[in-house]
Amino acid sequence: MADEDHESTPYDPTSTAGIPEHGRERLARMRERSLFTSDLSVNEFLLVRAAGFEPLGLVVGSSIYHIGFQASAWSKNQEMDVLTQAMYHARELAMTRMEEEADQLGADGIVGVRLDVSRREWGNDLAEFVAIGTAVRHREGELHRAPNGRPFTSDLSGQDFYTLLSAGYRPVGMVMGTCVYHVAHQGLGSWMKRVGRNVEMPNFTQALYDARELAMERMQAEAEAAEAEGIVGVQLVEGNHGWSSHVLEYFAVGTAVIPTSADHEIPPPTLVLNLDDTRQSGFRGF
Repeated sequence: MADEDHESTPYDPTSTAGIPEHGRERLARMRERSLFTSDLSVNEFLLVRAAGFEPLGLVVGSSIYHIGFQASAWSKNQEMDVLTQAMYHARELAMTRMEEEADQLGADGIVGVRLDVSRREWGNDLAEFVAIGTAVRHREGELHRAPNGRPFTSDLSGQDFYTLLSAGYRPVGMVMGTCVYHVAHQGLGSWMKRVGRNVEMPNFTQALYDARELAMERMQAEAEAAEAEGIVGVQLVEGNHGWSSHVLEYFAVGTAVIPTSADHEIPPPTLVLNLDDTRQSGFRGF
């Protein structure tokens, strides 16, 4: 996050401190037996291999995080700084642990990354953050790591990953921006003035606009720090995570990319005919 109060999670490529015992055993077995696991679909698996990468194994990072308390003014639009920092740091812990698992497998990067948040019944202020993806290594040993030396991360599908590389780009990492924001309540006088009328709610409009912009700005700052040319596959997600109805999180995430060649020609599409059984294609025989 582009914020002076935020400190990056320390990264140690040799560390297994955050990996449970059974996780370390699983990684060791994959290294010894050359057995991989993957959450890629069959098509994704084949296209990732066609792009020159071999899957090494499923890698996971997890963090159960206590989200602190922050009071807000009932009638004021404002960012909830404490909650923003909590959501950002918890995700970063999960991502870092996933990357350290990938390093244990000698990976160049992680594809198909999913980043999920779920609440637990242990407490209203507890949430689990999980990052999961498939670690891959380039077959020819070409350097594909991020500029900071970590394995690259990407939330692109296997199809998009293949297309990106074919067009002369490569991912350097997932970039994120988050903002937890309190939307001011409407006063009784304002409510009375709008009863039965079609009219914009400028207070609400400005609050949501501001929260989205803060999340997008922070994602862009991460991409600039990674020396990326741009961000593809951006998603802007709104969530509440069990807070009050007037507290929302906007989470922006995408894959930062850099060019690998000056030529970015995309192969022309080819005609594909479905030769499956006519019942599967929706047509009936005569």
